[in-house]
Order: sequence, then structure tokens, then C-alpha cells
Amino acid sequence: MTSYPRRALLLSLSATAVAATLTGFAPPAPAATGTPTPLAWRPCAQPGGPAGQECADLAVPVDHRHPDGPQLTVAVSRLRSDRPAARRGTLLLIPGGPGGSGVQQLTQKGEALRKATAGAYDLVGLDPRGVGGSTTASCGLAPADRYLVTLRSWPSPDGDITDNVTRARRVADACHRNGGAVLRSISTANEVRDIDRFRQALGERKLSAWGVSYGTYVGAVYAQKYPQHTDRWVLDSSGDPDPARVERGWPANMSAAADDRFPDFAAWAADPARDKDGLRLAARPEDVRPRFLALAAKLDRAPRASSTPSVPLTGNVLRQALQNALYSDTFFAPLARLVRQAQDPAARPDLPADLARPLPDPGATGIMATLCNDVRWPASVPVHRRAVAADRARHPLTAGMPANITPCSFWKDKPAARPTRITDDGPSNVLMLQNLRDPSTPYFGALKMRRAFGDRARLVTLDHGGHGAYLTHGTACGDRTVTTFLTTGRRPAHDVRCADRATPPAAGAR
Repeated sequence: MTSYPRRALLLSLSATAVAATLTGFAPPAPAATGTPTPLAWRPCAQPGGPAGQECADLAVPVDHRHPDGPQLTVAVSRLRSDRPAARRGTLLLIPGGPGGSGVQQLTQKGEALRKATAGAYDLVGLDPRGVGGSTTASCGLAPADRYLVTLRSWPSPDGDITDNVTRARRVADACHRNGGAVLRSISTANEVRDIDRFRQALGERKLSAWGVSYGTYVGAVYAQKYPQHTDRWVLDSSGDPDPARVERGWPANMSAAADDRFPDFAAWAADPARDKDGLRLAARPEDVRPRFLALAAKLDRAPRASSTPSVPLTGNVLRQALQNALYSDTFFAPLARLVRQAQDPAARPDLPADLARPLPDPGATGIMATLCNDVRWPASVPVHRRAVAADRARHPLTAGMPANITPCSFWKDKPAARPTRITDDGPSNVLMLQNLRDPSTPYFGALKMRRAFGDRARLVTLDHGGHGAYLTHGTACGDRTVTTFLTTGRRPAHDVRCADRATPPAAGAR
């Protein structure tokens, strides 16, 4: 689940999620007692980020059942309020993914959030274990198994999943062989425990929070486990929390979600305003989809050499580029440009950077670990084969990928515990924000989160497409409602729907 991917893996692998995979291994922290020690903050401001950002290392147990046992490092960061007299508490940014970096999210969003909330909070974030500056694990995967288009289980052009099954087994075996105790400890439950340890280290009785995409599930589990420590809780772009479907149900939902979102791209790509940049793909919106599907099928039969010699433009690479682009209107132009290049026999299409190279091994490992450690996934190959065939027929844009088998089906270690059930037992302090046409955490899944919370939550629905909402798409009603809640505590008395739309990007926007 996110913040916009560079790019999505099984859920909403965000820009912060993929960028976090580029950082190195953090060595285990010294052994610590059951009570966290004070944090030693150091300056860590980044170019383009807010001045005054600080970072520290938080020691957490590998196994929280043994708080004085082996420890690992969780990288944490803060941006202190620039108006101490107005400060009312601490607001935690919970990243998407799995695999997103809260430290980088704070770098990217901290200044805008501090301005929106008028200095009401110290803003903090953490890199979940296995991510970025925190202690990571490694499965020792070959580069070919770490490309986004192979980490996602795209079936063969004819729908066959034999290669997917072989790769899934190989990856699961490698992770079992090489991952060790750190990999086995990467889970939503432990991220929630690490957050509460962070709260204690900060000396805070309560936290407020802004969770995005997969971060909404982390936030929901925290609110269920530690309701007494929650203040003002914002969940932005939520997935279905049903314990019977959680994790494996999230990618499955993306088939229908892509269908819901594609008309926004089709309308953009058929707009006469695209003519001036040569990015108009059809005269009518209803013609864009069949032309896109026909091009993907053509590339299935005859892949094109791309600007990256080792990575051809295949039908599945084009389909993955579409999934990436659906996360934000600002990515429509690059997708249309790629389609135009693929239609030109003389062109050598420019692949998006995140599709042209493999993810680093610790990044790919950390993403899979949460998904596979949290729950047990079905292992039957025939069941997956039938599910892929049915999903391909119903949802050609995603070609069966969301229903396909993954390494989680062959994961060697059982989940440490059952998934947490989200209920209405707790304070009524949750505000949910959701786009109607979200390609990763679709609206119908968010409604299940809303029902699970009952009177604990209010839902603000935005008539907009894309993934992520607050301080993202420029929808004034949604931004205003969240900001009012964070700064005053006032929520709508009932669920509301915002009618205002964000301003569409220019054709050349990137």
C-alpha cells in the first residue's frame, strides 16, 4: 500500500519505499534494556528537505518477547515545531509500502506538513526494520529476480504461470536460506511494537499520526493494540483490513482498482490539448483502452529493444508502466510518451528508471518479508492457475498479475501470530481520507476499513483518482478537513464527500 511508487510492488511501493532500498545495511545496535534509552539526535537535513531535520538510532529487540535479547537498529527522524508556543504534541508519519521509509517521508513532506499544521507538532518518522537506514536483511537474490516486473508476478503472454511458480519457489528458498532472524522479525506486528518503543523513547504519553497506504494498516493495528496512546489519527488511502484477506487480498484488489482508475488516463490521453506535445493517443476516451491493450499484446509477441540494452520493452513492462502511472495524474505524460515511442518503429523507447534496473537485494527482501511473514498464503498451483485465468478475462489491463502466485506461497516460516482484527473498541479519534479511484487501495477496500472502525472513524471521500490524498493532489476540501482535525481536533459529524477536483497537470508535467 504507499505513497506513489517508484514504483508499486505488490501494494503501493512508494517513492520513499524504493528510494529506501538504496541505502546500506545498518549494523545491529548494542544490547539494550527493556526500557528504551534516550535518543541521541544529530543533524541530517537533506538537499530539498526541511532545515533542522534530525536523525537518531533507536535500539529495539529482534524479538519483543525477549526485550533484553539481541537488538537491531531502527532509524528515526524528527522535525521539531518551529513555533514552540503553539506545539501540542508529536505527529508520526507512517510510510506506505511495505518498504517505505518514514525518514524520507519526513524529508519530503515535513515542511508542507509543518506549515499546514502551523507548528502544532514535532513531526517524526521511522524506517521500519528491514528498510533504509534501519537494520536490513538479505535473501541473496539474483538481479533477474529483483526487477519490479519480476518481483510482481506477471504471467507469461499466454497466461501461463510456470515461470512464476519456479521463481516464487527459488526466492522463498533463498530467503529461508539467507535471511536469518532479522528477516523473520520483519512484520506489521513488530513495526507496531517498534513504534510504541519510539513513543516511549520520545517521552510521549500519546502520538498523533498520518499513515498512508500500507501505513494505514500499520496505524490501524497500532490504534487497536494501543488505543490509549493515540491522539489524532489520520489514515490516508486505506486497504481492506479483513484478517481473512489482509496482505494477500491487497494485490488481488488491484485488478478492479486499475479498471476504476484507467478512465481518468483515457480522458487525459484523448484530450485535444495533448496534440501540441504529440501525446494524444486517441480521438475519443473509449478508444484509448483497446489501443493500449493491442499495443501490449503486440509487445508480448515481439518485444522492442529499449534504451536499456539488457531490458526490452515487453507487454508486461508496458503494463507495469501503466500501473505506476495510475498512481498520479502527473505520471500520465511519461506513460503516453512511452506508448508513442513503442508505436514508432524507428524509436528506442525510454524505460522508466525503476523498470530499467533491479532493486537492491535488501530492499526487495524487506518488501517481501512483511507480506510473507504476516499471514499464511495459499500454496496450490492449480488454484492460482485458475485464478489467473479468470482474472485475465475479467481485467485485461492487469493480465492476471494481481491473482498470481508469489514467494509468500512457499515461505518456510509460519506467521508468529494471527492478524489483528480492527474493531470499534477504542476512542473515536480516527479520520480516514480516500480517493474514489485509487489504483492501489481501492475505495471498496477502504469502505471495509471504515466499517471495521465503526463509530471510531469518519470517512472523507474525494472525487479524485490516484493514490495518496492529503497534501498530495491539491483537493482543497480534503486537505482542509484533515488540517482542521490535526490542529483543532474537530472532525465532520458524519462521513462526507468532497466534490472539488484537483487541477489537472499540464501535458508536459513529470
